[in-house]
Amino acid sequence: MTNESFRTNRPGNPRGPRAGKPHFRGGKPGASHRRHQSEPEEKFIRRAIPEIDTPFTRMGIDPRVAINLSGLGIENPSPIQEKSIPAIVEGRDLLGLAQTGTGKTAAFGLPMLTRLLNIGRKPEPRTCRALILAPTRELATQIAENIDNYAIGTPIRQYRVVGGASINVQVQRLERGVDVLIATPGRLIDLIDRGAIDLSQTRYLVLDEADQMLDIGFIHALRRIAKMLPRERQTLLFSATMPKLMEELADSYLTDPVRVAVNPPGQAAEKIEQGVHFVNQGDKATLLAEYLSKHRDELAIVFGRTKHGSEKLSKLLEKWGFKVAAIHGNKSQGQRERALASFRAGDTKVLVATDVAARGLDIPEVAHVYNYDLPNVPENYVHRIGRTARAGRDGRAIAFCSPAEIGELRAIERAMKAKIAIVGGEEPFEAAKIRERGGPAGRPQGAGAARKRPARRPSRAPKAAQRA
Repeated sequence: MTNESFRTNRPGNPRGPRAGKPHFRGGKPGASHRRHQSEPEEKFIRRAIPEIDTPFTRMGIDPRVAINLSGLGIENPSPIQEKSIPAIVEGRDLLGLAQTGTGKTAAFGLPMLTRLLNIGRKPEPRTCRALILAPTRELATQIAENIDNYAIGTPIRQYRVVGGASINVQVQRLERGVDVLIATPGRLIDLIDRGAIDLSQTRYLVLDEADQMLDIGFIHALRRIAKMLPRERQTLLFSATMPKLMEELADSYLTDPVRVAVNPPGQAAEKIEQGVHFVNQGDKATLLAEYLSKHRDELAIVFGRTKHGSEKLSKLLEKWGFKVAAIHGNKSQGQRERALASFRAGDTKVLVATDVAARGLDIPEVAHVYNYDLPNVPENYVHRIGRTARAGRDGRAIAFCSPAEIGELRAIERAMKAKIAIVGGEEPFEAAKIRERGGPAGRPQGAGAARKRPARRPSRAPKAAQRA
């Protein structure tokens, strides 16, 4: 049977030349009521395994999943997929490190769906067979969309639960059970407390961007969730960076894991053209407008540090005639989804965001990333600029650095083990000396220097952060 014969029967597509003819189980004339009863099952028509040979099927991916990939523009596995998929298909635990935009979702999603298809029965009420945890709503939404695309034509169903949406609707949906549950830890804990979900039958756990979950204070939620999972399970951890606390998490969650590191952690993709522009803080908005004016027809993401500052900047850019949308923690879930939909469609060209959008946004058309404010956490810089140069495309990332941010710039360069090229402005003389010797800005060096304030421990994060 050819690939085309399967594609014509996707849900929502025309049926093809045999539409309306009785071709299921006997198909006797006059048995219209039987055909009517079988109609809900037509979306599962690919129960017969197609005979296809692709790089993914040769790695063990079920043909019913692999047949969807060419339509998504996925012809050959990326390095992280090539090294991860065979081990996951075998049932091994895995720790994967790769840059953003390299296909981590497919690396764990495709083999997970392959293993779920072999079960052959529906999940029980209020249970899930696979659990994927993500730190932000946007990343959870992106994962859910990808899983849906990979599973077209199969009986596998996913469901996403995040904060900002009706918990009562989520409770009702989980009553039927679900194959794959994608969740933010805070909302999952809420559902567990309500008795809406039982994790005792969950055999697959995926922590995506686990380092950020630790950074924003989800460690206690993760430990509580892990205690509810069966010991006999497959656990996968994926991230672009590897802080020490995540190594400890990996050691406690994974059993004899396969370790895959495609690129050195903390380094940006090679196709991203990076630059730093030195500018006074008060002149940043005007400078940003100049950059945006040069590429009005291309998509750009502007990262700010605070919710208030990002909202203020988006309104200023809109006043200046740019098509702008904003995403930050003060926006409702509906507002965030509408802003993303408008940006994906190209109706708005500029997305102003805080770090809630630093991970999970997979929009290949994004050509530019502007770091309006440098991040306090150096690793977030890599995730921010990873929103461009996706799916093999080129991208450009410009960082605006004020005199007060020289310390952040140096921390970013130290984390990436590379200097960022200067593309504009003049680097202050004192800043250049600080940058060379690696010291923080505005602080004396030597024995009498003031002690650097330690980073806040993840466990000290405010409870509100755990409701993402």
